[in-house]
Amino acid sequence: MATSPARPPFFDTRSEQGVLRISIAFSLAVALAGVVFGLLANSSLIIFDGIYGLIDVVMTWLSLLVARLIALSTQTDALQSRLNQRFTMGFWHLEPIVLGVSGTLMIGAALYALVNAVDALMSGGRHIALGPAILFGVVSLLAESAFGLFVLRANRRIGSDFIALDAKNWIIAASMSACYVVAFIGGMLVQGTHLAWVGPYIDPAILAVVCLFVMVAPLGTVRQAVAGILLVTPADLQAHVDAVAREVVQQHGFIEHRSYVAQVGRGQQIELFFVVRADDPPRPLAEWDQLRDAIGHALGEESPDRWLTIMFTTDREWAI
Repeated sequence: MATSPARPPFFDTRSEQGVLRISIAFSLAVALAGVVFGLLANSSLIIFDGIYGLIDVVMTWLSLLVARLIALSTQTDALQSRLNQRFTMGFWHLEPIVLGVSGTLMIGAALYALVNAVDALMSGGRHIALGPAILFGVVSLLAESAFGLFVLRANRRIGSDFIALDAKNWIIAASMSACYVVAFIGGMLVQGTHLAWVGPYIDPAILAVVCLFVMVAPLGTVRQAVAGILLVTPADLQAHVDAVAREVVQQHGFIEHRSYVAQVGRGQQIELFFVVRADDPPRPLAEWDQLRDAIGHALGEESPDRWLTIMFTTDREWAI
């Protein structure tokens, strides 16, 4: 009797979805702890760290959902057939949308916290309980740093943009924790000295600095996501496709070619049109299919994330 293949573990560290699930669980625990300790310590900086983590949980969950949809759309089972009936163009277009929304939300949350930090600075600062704040900061720094390194190492093998963004968020979170640990220790050291007046300003001042950093960090991801949404053609991919097409035109005596290329998340969309001479000798369909296979191989290794269309026509208007 044939046995069905075993399913991978739910928290599989070797797969994109498994790493994202682990990140969601860990993020939720750290975020909730941050909100609780922030309220106990009266620290807007720690509260922002927790809120930042909760936003990351939501966006990582969306990333996991999109990653699963993309994986399902490239399978050949009954579920894939049902999905393709409604989404015949696949789900690659969702990836840059989620990445762009995630980065934009992070920037928006940081901007809101920055305004609150400036307001607190102008209102005389904020008195916080330094003991609980330092304790949480040290634990959070160690946990976030260790998990960020784990995600980075896992993504060396997986190569996922979603995991790369998640790793960047963990590095940002660890940097935030390091900042407020140093700041809170400094606030404890100045107590009872002539610099004690600085204490209330430490929390909002460091929060303002952290917000500026958080606002800048996702800009590259947002810019890349917008390029994917707008179907901006990558110059290197366009050059490679045109080089292959020109060689085909020269070898087979075609008139010219037209290429249309876009990078949408992890998906590559390539459309190639070859203008054939009207007096070109007839060829069997199998020969045209063999030529398509050769062109596809020359373009690169076949992948479920590549949408490749190759057409031959004698009418230039079909290639425009």
